[in-house]
Amino acid sequence: MTKISDGSSASKRSEIAGIPTRYIGIGVIVVLAVWFLFANLDKVKIQFWVFTVTAPLWIALLATLVAGGALGWLLKGRRGK
Repeated sequence: MTKISDGSSASKRSEIAGIPTRYIGIGVIVVLAVWFLFANLDKVKIQFWVFTVTAPLWIALLATLVAGGALGWLLKGRRGK
């Protein structure tokens, strides 16, 4: 006899308490990022090629986080190619 799998075991592994593990991972990363941002509230000088800007460190970190997220979102379609 051949055992036929209905695929239900695969979907149970990718969920915790009915929430997809992808969303849980994203939530954990967001919480850690916000915690890191609020732990770094000092002002810093950011030097570009031509000019220098003084801004709170959390703004620089947030801009970097958003730029990285945007880059990841733009490149996610190239993953399968």
